[in-house]
Amino acid sequence: MIKAVRHYTIWGALLIALAIALQSAFSCFQIANSNQLITQLNQGKDIRPEQLKNSTPALQLARATYLKKKHRYKEAQAGLSKIINQGSQKIQSITRYNLGNTYLSEAIELAEAMQINEATALAALAKQAYRQALALDSRYWDAKYNLEVAMRLLPEMDRITMEKDDPIPEKKAKLWATVPGFPRGLP
Repeated sequence: MIKAVRHYTIWGALLIALAIALQSAFSCFQIANSNQLITQLNQGKDIRPEQLKNSTPALQLARATYLKKKHRYKEAQAGLSKIINQGSQKIQSITRYNLGNTYLSEAIELAEAMQINEATALAALAKQAYRQALALDSRYWDAKYNLEVAMRLLPEMDRITMEKDDPIPEKKAKLWATVPGFPRGLP
């Protein structure tokens, strides 16, 4: 009886070890595949959308970055919106930061094309995304910097809109965000 219990225990332990080994091998295969696809995206080659199914947030972030570089902002924003609440808190913060970057890049392009109303809305969305990233990680320096850029861009666009709409300019007090350089004092 003791021999039978020992026999089944050994076989059970072997089966559990085999299952763990197979699961680990499958995880390693998925990681290697994701890394290969990320490398492909970094080299400027797109991947098929079906390769993104059941993929990691890191791969989807890489594809969104690729799409942003190609000025395909709407697709990048859609991809980032799908994964905005996935992954660790750090990945969620990075996702929001990248979403803010796509909004800000598109806003700058629209502002240069004198489409001020659309650019203003996108700059406001960029600021919101950067604030959300900072709420998740208050030490995220890049998000702080880009929030400052977006805050400086928005008053400039408001001034351009006022100049176009109002032929008689009125003297208006400048906001602190229009002062060149960074504000001194508390962070």
